[in-house]
Amino acid sequence: MILKNKSALVTGASRGLGRALAAELAARGATVVLVARDPAALGAAVDEIVSRGGRAHALSGDVGDKASIYPLAGAAAALAGPIDVIVHNASLLGPTPLRPLLDSDCEDLESVLGVNVVGPFRLTKALAGSMALRGGGVVVHVSSDASVQAYPNWGLYSLSKAALDHLARLWAVELGELGVRVFSVDPGEMNTRMHAEAVPEADPSTLLDPAHVASRIADMIERADDIAGGARLEASAWPP
Repeated sequence: MILKNKSALVTGASRGLGRALAAELAARGATVVLVARDPAALGAAVDEIVSRGGRAHALSGDVGDKASIYPLAGAAAALAGPIDVIVHNASLLGPTPLRPLLDSDCEDLESVLGVNVVGPFRLTKALAGSMALRGGGVVVHVSSDASVQAYPNWGLYSLSKAALDHLARLWAVELGELGVRVFSVDPGEMNTRMHAEAVPEADPSTLLDPAHVASRIADMIERADDIAGGARLEASAWPP
């Protein structure tokens, strides 16, 4: 997919990987709709993109809120045109410091699944029909190594990312023949606020720059036709 003059929606786009990816997609010519809960941070991210000559719009909203999804989808299409690319980047860790499953509340699991799995399901459901009718589109699920590795205290997040990976496989099976490409990406450990909240003792100098990872994910989107439907990719293994 050539990103120039395409429209993209990125969730969790006010900081970290989401912000970097929105900037990268805009730099490649896409009109980007940034979605996040913090209006001030979201506005700053959009202003930065526009100052560099990109096309970007801010939509404040919570992907974990059922009532917000269809209004977000409709507003995004009104601002940028029919959406060609969806990046499900918004995520919740659950309570920090991270805790064992035995000490986790059911309500916290519900909240994490609501943002990390149910929200992406609803948003894809709201937008992918239009992609299918137009015969093309790309949906990216931002995953984690926690989806395939069992780390102590990461249970809620791990469960959600494992489900998100499989959701990508299911969408790929059902939408692939209609021209919609769906895959997951493990971005690796990045120097972000979320990582700092989860692993406060980590040395930031050892972590990946979100901008570097964003460039690789944008490359994947542009080469989506070469990626097997439902694949789980690692950004670190993608050719530079």
